[in-house]
Amino acid sequence: MPVLFSVLVIALSIGALIDAIVISEDRVRYLPKVAWVILIVLVPLVGSIFWFALGREYRRAPAPWREYTDKGALPGSAPARPRDTRSTEQQLADLDMEIEEWRLRAEIEKRKRDQGEGSVG
Repeated sequence: MPVLFSVLVIALSIGALIDAIVISEDRVRYLPKVAWVILIVLVPLVGSIFWFALGREYRRAPAPWREYTDKGALPGSAPARPRDTRSTEQQLADLDMEIEEWRLRAEIEKRKRDQGEGSVG
């Protein structure tokens, strides 16, 4: 039994030490990162427990089905897309205007081609 307890303490300490070394500085709380590493090395069981309980900041991973704003985004991730605040009716009206514009442009191009062919003859 004491051997099992010792193995668990060593495993917990190694995990806490690796986590404390690898984690970014902005996610470390209460003490500087170096102080946490020293605490984990000097007092393995208590230091490891304190590290996981108090020393690191846990962040929720973004769920793929949710949209996050810039405030909730993780560092290094792409900024959130701006939301369209127009009403559905306004969006449909804008689409109708775009379709009409495309139709008019096509009509202008057709007339230019027809005029160009008529004057070549």
